[in-house]
Amino acid sequence: MNATTANAILLVGHPNVGKSVLFHRLTGAYVNVSNYPGTTVEVTRASARFDPQAALLDTPGVLALPSRSDDERATMRALLNESSRCLVQVGDAKNLRRTLTLTALLAELGVPMVLALNMHDEATARGVTVDIPALAEQLAIPVLATVATGGEGIGELTGSVARAGVADRMLRYDPAREADIEALAAAITEHAPHPRLAARGLAILFLGNDSEVEGWLREHAGDAYGQLDNLRKNAVDRAPGDLPGLLARERTEAADALAATVTRRAVNSSPLLSQRIGQAVVHPLWGIPILLAVLYAVYQFVGVFGATTLVGLLEEDLFEGILNPGFTGLVQGWFGEGLISELLVGDYGLWTMGMTYALALILPIVTTFFIAFGVLEDSGYLPRLSVIANRLFAAIGLNGRAVLPMVLGLGCVTMATLTTRILHSPRERLITVFLLALAIPCSAQLGVVLGMLGGVSFSAVLIWTLAMVGVLLLAGFLAAKLIPGRRIPLVTELPPMRLPIAGNVVKKTAGRLKWYLIEVIPLFLIGTFLMFALDKIGVLPAIIEAGEPLVSGWLGLPKEASAAFVMGFLRRDFGATGLFVMADALDPIQAVVGMITITLFIPCFASLLMMVKERGMKTALAMVAVIVPFAFFIGGLFNLALRALW
Repeated sequence: MNATTANAILLVGHPNVGKSVLFHRLTGAYVNVSNYPGTTVEVTRASARFDPQAALLDTPGVLALPSRSDDERATMRALLNESSRCLVQVGDAKNLRRTLTLTALLAELGVPMVLALNMHDEATARGVTVDIPALAEQLAIPVLATVATGGEGIGELTGSVARAGVADRMLRYDPAREADIEALAAAITEHAPHPRLAARGLAILFLGNDSEVEGWLREHAGDAYGQLDNLRKNAVDRAPGDLPGLLARERTEAADALAATVTRRAVNSSPLLSQRIGQAVVHPLWGIPILLAVLYAVYQFVGVFGATTLVGLLEEDLFEGILNPGFTGLVQGWFGEGLISELLVGDYGLWTMGMTYALALILPIVTTFFIAFGVLEDSGYLPRLSVIANRLFAAIGLNGRAVLPMVLGLGCVTMATLTTRILHSPRERLITVFLLALAIPCSAQLGVVLGMLGGVSFSAVLIWTLAMVGVLLLAGFLAAKLIPGRRIPLVTELPPMRLPIAGNVVKKTAGRLKWYLIEVIPLFLIGTFLMFALDKIGVLPAIIEAGEPLVSGWLGLPKEASAAFVMGFLRRDFGATGLFVMADALDPIQAVVGMITITLFIPCFASLLMMVKERGMKTALAMVAVIVPFAFFIGGLFNLALRALW
């Protein structure tokens, strides 16, 4: 075991309490900091600024322990397997009761810890005051107030790490439960002692059916695991009800009792404007109009300003007016009219197609989208979509929590596929991955769609939107019927609404643009080279001819649109851009049909690899085998319907 691992400090806490912001403050390393739960789905590690010999670990947010979801299991694995010096629990100063339910269980694990009550400024603004010295005395550990976004309390936090201590026990069960816990703890001490975690805490988690603790005990107890399992079964049989529920109720009651003694709330404090806004956006009556207004604002910013104004300035004025003619003349002057010139500045030239698509068409669109997305996520609006969508998602066998990966998919479907781990069951994750691959466009593709259809009419954008929502619901409904299992009710955290922090939005936009420039531009160049090669050897014209009955007959598009679908095999946004540049040759119906089909088309190569990683090769290929014909089928139906009605 290396020194860094043996000297680890774990950040642990509920979702959206500011762990990742503190991690950035304490390490200088930047992770995706967002104002919604589920941002961190894997443990992130970096050296601490205040102690270069120590590794700081940012764990996923846990709604509760024992662990149930993948992010909670990842945190539990870190507690079990990291040789940590101590842990820092990051709590929400506005909701001390919820924070202390986790503190109570961490105390049972016997790990030295510090409690950082974050968002202290928001608690004060709401009239909530925590007697921090009294709480520290009750728990017998360092407790401090922090405001991670403003850097307040960071110095005190780093100093408190050296004084981390084991918290006093908060939990006192009834005699029968205590007897069961003590018997199991004694057996764990004898047969599978943990080098750092207290046997009592492991016993409570084991009785609560924590799968990670169960796996660890099974591995380390060997043949004696049967004895541990029998003790658990006996405890379950003797319990006057659901044993995990009884244990959880004791934690809640203990947290309530302690929070009541150290928390004061100002009398007659009226709700803040942010609270009233937060309530309005999830209101059954006002929530939908607000959602439509938000979507229209995004359309105006991305689809009109980004895809029309900025693209016009870059593509028409800069590239087509200045850069492309100049670069073409320079290349032809050096290489003449031969193959190299065609490769660089021909119809499928690396510069005239690849770089022009990437920089003049896509870059301004994704930049405006990243800015809009950053504002929405930092404001706290996105998690409220889970509440708005919960009833609608019930029809497709999901709860509103699944809207978070889908919203993230509007940024990058590849990473959204990874974040399906925040969902609680394999069934939910499978359905969500399928819907992400089918009907959720990534930021680059969405920007192209808004740009092209926005130039046609708002009605075209509306038809495309309704088509995507309809397909999403239809496909989800069918998947929910075919995939066995039950829907899990929604349990999520709603962070406070706030004005977006400009620094966060700028950092996230810059980070995503860096990803775009590093990851996407090479793929655009590879795709362009592929198109060039296929054209030169005669394969592309053959594909265009072969695809004519499907593309021209069924979809009603020009046969040249076949090339866009060939490009779509590499990246859907590349294929969408291929249709975008044909806009002048397409009538409104063709534009809508083309964008519906390319949006539903096969996911990009990176997303396909992530699907293989998360769901396995067999499942990923089965999804692709369904998605490709389904995309053309739906596109053709819209072609027939729109021509009959328009």
